[in-house]
Amino acid sequence: MTTLHDQLRFKPDWRFLLSHPAHFLAFGFGSGLSPRGPGTAGTLVAFPIYWYLAPRLSDALFILVLIWAFAFGVWVCEKTGRELGVADYGGIVWDEIVAFLLVLFFTPEGWQWQVFAFVLFRFFDIVKPQPIRHFDKTWHGGLGVMFDDILAAGYALLCMALVKSVL
Repeated sequence: MTTLHDQLRFKPDWRFLLSHPAHFLAFGFGSGLSPRGPGTAGTLVAFPIYWYLAPRLSDALFILVLIWAFAFGVWVCEKTGRELGVADYGGIVWDEIVAFLLVLFFTPEGWQWQVFAFVLFRFFDIVKPQPIRHFDKTWHGGLGVMFDDILAAGYALLCMALVKSVL
């Protein structure tokens, strides 16, 4: 049985990331090179992006930016995965960044809610309950990479809405 690393054409490094803007974005500005938990490192990158953009954009414009980031992410992740030889390599974290930006957009005010949102999103992204697991296994390429994280975002948002409704 071949492992993910056996399928890789090479080990991605800064040279690979800087060889094309798509790779730099797909690897979350370098956060995807983290030797431990690249998905978590990529998710953390969403915080400063959100903190910068949210006060500067209207809600409608923020949503348009998210739609663009998702669509662009399909191409970025597809190109990078193709060059690596592995469609959904763990270091590709643009999907986590975009999905968590969506979560942060709908998260209630306060750092406690943001931390809770982070924990929920990472939980669902790692555990992949159905139907996330189904789409993760059956949808390939850039769309597959991006889509399962949007579902994890949806689960996190649903849980936060349930908690908020009880408080």
